[in-house]
Amino acid sequence: MTQPQPQGNEIQIKVDDRTLQGAYANAMQVQHTREEFVLDFLNIFPPTGTLNARVIVSPGHLKRMIAALVDNLKKYETNFGSVNPAEAPAEIGFQAK
Repeated sequence: MTQPQPQGNEIQIKVDDRTLQGAYANAMQVQHTREEFVLDFLNIFPPTGTLNARVIVSPGHLKRMIAALVDNLKKYETNFGSVNPAEAPAEIGFQAK
């Protein structure tokens, strides 16, 4: 069977069912070095929490992500109304398993 060929700049993305389901996060922690940003997506349920995903991106890509998020939030608020920021969680620390 022949795979369909991408048209122009289109990129075919493969995804398994588990990844497609997504992971819930109600908090995020950010660290950075000169070369990269580390975004840790957490599910906090006191007294503990779980690291659900870690995404590592370049500074340039992070800037594009922020622009996309700002654009989408504006569109969301146009359709559904203003969004108030959530309260910040308590201080977060990591514990190795």
